[in-house]
Amino acid sequence: MLEDIMKIARNAGEAIMAIYESDDFDVQLKGDDSPLTKADLAAHNVICDGLKVLDTQYPILSEESADISWEQRKHWHRYWLVDPLDGTKEFIKRNGEFTVNIALIENGEPILGVVYAPVLDAMYTGERDNGAWLNGDAIRVENEAPDTLRIVGSRSHASQETTDWLEKLDRPYEMVPMGSSLKICLVAEGKADIYPRLGPTCEWDTGAAHAVLSAAGGSITTVEGEPLLYNRKEKYLNPYFIAR
Repeated sequence: MLEDIMKIARNAGEAIMAIYESDDFDVQLKGDDSPLTKADLAAHNVICDGLKVLDTQYPILSEESADISWEQRKHWHRYWLVDPLDGTKEFIKRNGEFTVNIALIENGEPILGVVYAPVLDAMYTGERDNGAWLNGDAIRVENEAPDTLRIVGSRSHASQETTDWLEKLDRPYEMVPMGSSLKICLVAEGKADIYPRLGPTCEWDTGAAHAVLSAAGGSITTVEGEPLLYNRKEKYLNPYFIAR
């Protein structure tokens, strides 16, 4: 199944790049004032069409088709969690730090994930009990934290809460700026030590990269130390979390 999902993600990336290389993004604002481009919608259609023809069928929850009632969702045992284009602001800025994200969630836990950055041609994959890879090469979290911590930070979503959290660290640190779900992937491949997210995210923002990180030996917990879980409440908003 992982090979199938990689192919779907790559096809979605090609649809995104066709628009990225044009002059017409058709930027709109959604209800929460976050941007939406026709690349988001094109990738959404490619992914959903691809998932619907797989031999094994599960419900699909995508950022661009999230109007599914809690009464229906709460009975899901397994489902696909999709962010067709994570990092729309990075897409609009043309800095390449945006991703296609597809995760398989089972009983609240991400058990398979694909994160594809089409500009970088970086394909992160992870599967529970099997491992994590970047373009086919095995990756693993860095088990020994260096004297100077490498802290991943958002390029577009800084928060005062994160600044306050950093000031309480008991060791030196350096910031590693990055956009989209690539922040979690940097931790998974050992290029960063911690990603504190003390700001709003939704479940589709994290599901696929969470699967990669878990398969690489890492974890995401709430600031209270509880595992970050999915489809456990009516709203899609994640609590603040720490990825390491």
